[in-house]
Formats: sequence, structure tokens, C-alpha cells
Amino acid sequence: MPDTVLDSGTILETEGLTKEFLGFVAVGDVSLKVRRGSIHGLIGPNGAGKTTCFNLLTKFLQPSRGTIRFDGRDITRMKPAEVARLGLVRSFQISAVFPHLSVLENVRVALQRQRGGSFDFWRSDSLLRRYDDRAMELLEDVGLIGFTHRPAGELPYGRKRALEIATTLALEPVMMLLDEPTAGMTAEDVDRIVNLVRRVATGRTVLMVEHNLKVVEGLCDTITVLTRGRILAEGDYASVSRNPEVIAAYLGTDPSIAGASAHG
Repeated sequence: MPDTVLDSGTILETEGLTKEFLGFVAVGDVSLKVRRGSIHGLIGPNGAGKTTCFNLLTKFLQPSRGTIRFDGRDITRMKPAEVARLGLVRSFQISAVFPHLSVLENVRVALQRQRGGSFDFWRSDSLLRRYDDRAMELLEDVGLIGFTHRPAGELPYGRKRALEIATTLALEPVMMLLDEPTAGMTAEDVDRIVNLVRRVATGRTVLMVEHNLKVVEGLCDTITVLTRGRILAEGDYASVSRNPEVIAAYLGTDPSIAGASAHG
């Protein structure tokens, strides 16, 4: 039976998405719609189920119940590599770069996916150089052109996150899932990553978990608030930040949601 086509404005949709661990409901009956071409924020206090939800969407966890559809296809039972090939690509909260490889080599490794094969560290340098032009374009896009030959492990933290976004872009995502892209950053690094996310979102969709609510306010078209594994509220920042239930959910971490940075 052919997949049912989603509304043309929706690229990712879940219905009744639920994940239980030994009777504990980490994500419960989450029905989410992400508009094509938007930046959609997923926020909530500590233990709200945000990371579990991300793991379900990118297939690192299988749901207990519910369905996930991406770009018109049912991906509920697919494997992580399968959904990545469809263009749904995730970056992680902890920077995932190869520390002993150069910045350029990290991007080059990601670009090997275009061959449809495995990541071959042992291939000759001459064969790998065919990826250099595109790698340099990506490094320029994320502001790392001056760090090309530096070992990735020596980069400042904010620059490592920029490199991770470059390697994510190398996979040519239709939709990017960013897990706390500004976590642990200085104010200068936060501003740089915000501008980078805004720039790379052109022509694609972004779903992001983010604790810094100033970042969410400045970037996101739509915000979904999770608490205790369920959707509490959804809308633009102005409406969500004034919602009494949302403010109550953040009490104990931040007494005022508006403009604050929640920790969870």
C-alpha cells in the first residue's frame, strides 16, 4: 500500500507517539507537526522527555506505540541509517567530531556518504581530495575556513559545535535535528551559533531542543513545550511565554520563562 501523502505544509508528523520504560512513560501520546521550511523549538523543564522524543524521531529508540511520518513516508520502524538517507539528520548534544583528524578531514569523512559506502579512513589522500572543494564550501558556511588544518580536538567548544553542524550539512539533510546547539557556550559563541543556525536553515527545516530561551525566542517560528513526556503548549514564543501552565512548569528552575534560560 502506498504511503499517504502528508499535508504539503507538514514535513514531520507524529501521532500518539509513546515510549515506556518498564512502565514509566517517558513520552506519552505526543502528536507533533513540524512545518516544512520552519525552525521549530522543543523545550521543557528537566525530565520533560525532549531527548527521548529526539531519539524516537531519529530511530535510536523504537516507540512503544504511535507513528512517525517524514516527508510523506512512515518511518516508525526504520533504522537510524535509513532515516538519515531520507534526509532526516541529527546532531548531538555532545560534540561528535574525530578529535585527532583535522577540521577538513572531519568534513571530508562525512562527505564520503555521497559514495553510498562506508567511511574509509584508509583510502589514499588523493582519492579523498575530491571532496575538498565541497568541504571548503561547508567550512566557509560555518565560519571555520581559518581552522582548516587544525586538529578538531584543539578547537574551542563553540567552534567544535560549528564543525559538527558542518558535518551534519555534509549529509545534505532535508531536515536537521539539533540537540542543544548552544549548550555550555559563552555569549559570543551563542551569538555565532544562532546566526549560523539561521543561515543554514535557509531551504531546509530545523527541529531543535534548546534550553536557552533567548535563543528560542530569536530563532523559532513555532515552539512545543513538553512536560512529563506530554505536550503542554504549542505556539509562537509570545503566546507560549505567557501561558500560565508553561510558567508553572518552569517554576523551581526559572521563576519567569520570558527571556530566561531553563535548565532541563
